[in-house]
Amino acid sequence: MFGYHYENEMLAVNLFHMRGGKVLDRREFFWEELPELASQPNDGGTGVPARPTADFFHPGEFFSALLKQLYLSQPYVPRNIYLPVDFEDREELEDALSEQLAGEGGRATRVHITVPQRGDKRELIDLAGNNAKQSYDQRFRVMKPNARAIAEAFQYALALPELPKRIECFDISHIQGAETVASMVVWEDGKMKKSDYRKFIIKSVEGVDDFASMREVVTRRYKRLREDKKKPMPSLVLIDGGLGQLHAAAEALEALEIINQPLASIAKREEIIYVYGQEDDPVVLDHHSPVLHLVQMIRDEAHRFAVTFHRKRRQIRDRATELREIPGVGESTTRRLLEHFGSLQAVKQADVAALSAVVTKSQAEAILEHFRRARVGTGL
Repeated sequence: MFGYHYENEMLAVNLFHMRGGKVLDRREFFWEELPELASQPNDGGTGVPARPTADFFHPGEFFSALLKQLYLSQPYVPRNIYLPVDFEDREELEDALSEQLAGEGGRATRVHITVPQRGDKRELIDLAGNNAKQSYDQRFRVMKPNARAIAEAFQYALALPELPKRIECFDISHIQGAETVASMVVWEDGKMKKSDYRKFIIKSVEGVDDFASMREVVTRRYKRLREDKKKPMPSLVLIDGGLGQLHAAAEALEALEIINQPLASIAKREEIIYVYGQEDDPVVLDHHSPVLHLVQMIRDEAHRFAVTFHRKRRQIRDRATELREIPGVGESTTRRLLEHFGSLQAVKQADVAALSAVVTKSQAEAILEHFRRARVGTGL
């Protein structure tokens, strides 16, 4: 029996091994940084994606891949597998697993992959989904009733001078070496404060240089904050990265003459926390530590925000290519058009009056003429 819960690009899956109607064993699986969900938000594993899109997470495709990983060419294959969602190659996988099981046992045995819609089996699927939701909460959420205890444990683990009230976390993103951007997300009073999130386009760094990019972003953020004397520095500046990124951020703060500012980084692969000034004694927390979960949640949100920003800029850049071919339409005009109309297709369909709300009349006429010629050239 499989159940799942997906939310905020993070996934928890529960697997029940059952015999005679009793749960003999339960396993948990977790994934992070998955694409957005293609269907409506699920309620414990009942949603089926509307239509395939490369940039979305599809429960059916996921379970198809998971079952192959768990059972193909593996010593144990269950005869009955119950899933919350269907997938296209279900029958082909049934055949492959049946052949595999028959080959191991020397006699024909059929493997059934079923998606129950009602009855006892459906109730068990829903139970697995509810358990997956609980697993998700325990792994990815910081529960409010424990907020004070977690804050105290956080202060102790990182040797902070006071209970953490506000954490600002930075991440650098340059997918495949293209155009570097950065993000800053904010955790305050036990929850993410999205109104204070910030995006940065790296301006002073050529090529890919995470350390220089981090220096620029931290400098820009805290130079502005220092000039705004009404706002205090955060309880902790958290960096997504290892010692190199940590020291780059420290150099930026020192150049601004900001001293005694708590600063730490989390190395993604090792999940080790480095506190500035104590690098030789990194903080290694238990995998189930709520403090580690909190740091991971903040770090992952910074990464998600940076990647989303990078993806949107790349999409705008790709859509802008055709608009910039029009005489008199530059980068700022292109950006205004795409932000106002939402897509290149909408710009193409706009008339002079609609375009003139964003650009000058002469620019609007040039845009209309450009797309008119394009349609004539293609015979449309």
